[in-house]
Amino acid sequence: MHFDFSALPAQTVYNLLTSTVTPRPIAWVTTISGEGIVNAAPFSFFNVMGHQPPTVAIGLMRRANGEFKDTGANIIENGEFVVNLVPESLMQQMNQTCADYAPGVDELAKAGLTAKPAVHVRPPLIEGSPVSLECVSQATVVTGPRQIVVIGRVLGAYVDDAYVQDAARGYMDTPSMGLIARMHGGGWYARSSDLFQLARPTAPA
Repeated sequence: MHFDFSALPAQTVYNLLTSTVTPRPIAWVTTISGEGIVNAAPFSFFNVMGHQPPTVAIGLMRRANGEFKDTGANIIENGEFVVNLVPESLMQQMNQTCADYAPGVDELAKAGLTAKPAVHVRPPLIEGSPVSLECVSQATVVTGPRQIVVIGRVLGAYVDDAYVQDAARGYMDTPSMGLIARMHGGGWYARSSDLFQLARPTAPA
């Protein structure tokens, strides 16, 4: 069956994309406002876009009234954010930060989380996240009247020592991190525990 997105309601397009493009890693983004208020929110329109320079991209939606939510507003205001990856052990706290709090509320405090200072940026890391990427915004691309894509350059990464296998070569014990990802709609998530390995082939002579 072919779907012509130009002829479909926005919600149907969203449902189709999020139920097929899976699993999607979760960017648990921390930002800080000009008044110094910390914000935390998870986004699954996210991935790494390259490594020279190290780059990530996050898709952010505006509110129904056209205003940016705190994450987008803070990034546009000061250009800094941290992407914290989500282990299964913090899934309930991550889910709590999804709540539609009023602007200016510290979601970390509401979820009972502890903030840790970053090295390169003002927004904090989330205690318990095995990996945190400290980023500055390189560009904000307006992709539609209610959405933007933030392209960020990663200045540094915190990785819990327990998962570092070979620091010089950047080898990590990824399976032990227990990261979760978003699946289809209705609050479905996936664990990263059912793995298999497939060797990359060489082209025939």
